[in-house]
Amino acid sequence: MNRTGIATALTDLLFDSGLDLREAADRHFAPDYRQRTDGRWDDRDGFLEHIAHLRTVVAEGSIKVHDEMYDGPRYADRHTVRVTKRDGSIVRTEVYLFGEFDSDGRFRRIEEVTLMLEGSDTDRNLGSAR
Repeated sequence: MNRTGIATALTDLLFDSGLDLREAADRHFAPDYRQRTDGRWDDRDGFLEHIAHLRTVVAEGSIKVHDEMYDGPRYADRHTVRVTKRDGSIVRTEVYLFGEFDSDGRFRRIEEVTLMLEGSDTDRNLGSAR
């Protein structure tokens, strides 16, 4: 199984504006994908709606993975997302993530908790996939 990782998935989704959103999602997320971020669940459509909005706000960014573990279909990591918004402001968020892969190596489920390191309250969802 060739598994995806969060850095590659988020880079394709958020920072590669030349890549179609649906194509990026299909590379890394199963059709039945679900995500819970800070207690809120979204299905794949809700997740992609949020990412489409983020693409209108984000100018550039990067992901730094601090810890990452694979165990069969399970995945866990701790990463930091740094985003520069189109208005020039910076948002940094640390994310603690647990996930599960489908048989193709794409994320089927992610549950994450976020910690804002830099930015305003209105930026709270910029550092996560939700």
